[in-house]
Amino acid sequence: MTDDARLDHYRRRRDWEQTPEPAPDDELRNLQAGGPLFVIQKHDASTLHYDFRLEVDGVLKSWAVPKGPSTDPEDKRLAVPTEDHPLSYATFEGVIPEGQYGAGAVVVWDRGTYRNLRAETEEGAPSMAACLDEGQVEVWLQGEKLRGGFALVRFREGEDEAWLLIKMKDAEADARRNPTSTEPESVVTQRTVEEVGEEDGW
Repeated sequence: MTDDARLDHYRRRRDWEQTPEPAPDDELRNLQAGGPLFVIQKHDASTLHYDFRLEVDGVLKSWAVPKGPSTDPEDKRLAVPTEDHPLSYATFEGVIPEGQYGAGAVVVWDRGTYRNLRAETEEGAPSMAACLDEGQVEVWLQGEKLRGGFALVRFREGEDEAWLLIKMKDAEADARRNPTSTEPESVVTQRTVEEVGEEDGW
């Protein structure tokens, strides 16, 4: 499937005359060198959640994580897959207007690059696309807030597909840390999602 076809769902849900979100053909700005990118966007829509996104084969594979990521390996955070997003979405911060899909304020809560840990430890080096098909993703995040191994594990398939986002046990694990509460600001503008909403008239 081409990148263009994979982004059809994203494209159909948006009115480009209304939303400030990037169109699929927008160029990616501020792409970080050193590997494929990840981004976590805090999104104050109908319900507050965190959008966890990984660059895979030219698009951002995306999951909505209601409680956000945890640095405690004992926490298993629900992650619900959403449509693929264009790479340019990794830099998006602002307010999606009322009446548009996903209406609400968005900030870039964390960003960086990642490595496919399964490709480093398993014979045959499964690609990220293969890991997603298998429902078992293990990545090392090198972000501004989050670092270390994280696993995405699919536990339900079909119409109600659902995954778990789990911090792996390594030197970066910390059960005492709660970054979603103690570090709410954007890594781009240092604004909170509430401040973005207020400043942009939400």
